[in-house]
Amino acid sequence: DDELQTDGNRSGRFRNGELGLPPTNEDVIRIIAAQLAEIGDQFDKEIQGRVVNDLVQHFLNENLSKEEITLHMSRVVRELTRSIPSDMEQEKAMLVLAMVLTKKIVNTVPSLLHRVFNTTLNYMNQQFHNYIVEMVSAVKQ
Repeated sequence: DDELQTDGNRSGRFRNGELGLPPTNEDVIRIIAAQLAEIGDQFDKEIQGRVVNDLVQHFLNENLSKEEITLHMSRVVRELTRSIPSDMEQEKAMLVLAMVLTKKIVNTVPSLLHRVFNTTLNYMNQQFHNYIVEMVSAVKQ
């Protein structure tokens, strides 16, 4: 339930006049983020421009619902996952691919930031919530 600020810091909430941050293990989050970023850098080079442009067109199409765009993004991520080395967990590969695609789409058409971010967040929550929880738990141990 934390909000991520544009500078990377979590927002706090006031409780009894004091700034209160929910307890999180920031080191765990940083470790996971670093691992995902490293994988993302590798995937970034593999994603062809036509894939990104196709997704951009879907996001620009105002007639498509959020669900339709999310389904299309899911199909694209699954297709891209087929080209990923088989030694990587499929869920991790799909999670990173979704984030890399989001970055590439927003870099291509910055005005789509809000729509792309919300769609990706919904997609990740639907598809990877349990995986993310397991990943955090595994690093804490």
